[in-house]
Amino acid sequence: MNKQYLVIYDNIILYEILIEIRDQFKFSILKLNKQEIIKSNIINNLNYLILSPKKILNFKNQVIINKLPISIFKLVEKINIEFLKLNFNAQSNVKIGKYIIDINSRELIKDHLNLKLTEKEINSIVYLFNSKKPVKAQELQAKVWGYQSDLETHTVETHIYRLRKKIIDIFNDTSFLESLKNGYQIK
Repeated sequence: MNKQYLVIYDNIILYEILIEIRDQFKFSILKLNKQEIIKSNIINNLNYLILSPKKILNFKNQVIINKLPISIFKLVEKINIEFLKLNFNAQSNVKIGKYIIDINSRELIKDHLNLKLTEKEINSIVYLFNSKKPVKAQELQAKVWGYQSDLETHTVETHIYRLRKKIIDIFNDTSFLESLKNGYQIK
């Protein structure tokens, strides 16, 4: 998962309070003004929230806190809920080659055709796509299945064979998931 950033905009006191308890959070806290937000790489990161007392034009992922005082517990709950929503939405539309993969609904989508997938199939596709090079069955077995032993890899090979067949049957695509001499690869 990408690192999450909470950007405090136009509220120094709130920033100072949150910095004091930052060890309790799973996100980083930044204090930026509008120009710093524009200059920083934060707007290219999907996992950011801007906490502000008013709406800032041309920025998404904003949480408006304009009714103070607010319980710190309610504030942290609101921030965590917004980060959960961002993560859910980010997983709903992941581009993999010519396809869109919806991790939440476990579907592979292309040209209005949908293919339902299992969790292992989704995890295999994402792992292979992120690897950028062929992956041996033993590596898939360790990283996707969590098996660390030298057991036979027939489970992985059978799984990939069935996944390729499903993709060919629905999308007529023989090149998306390739079985090469040095491993499997997503094109």
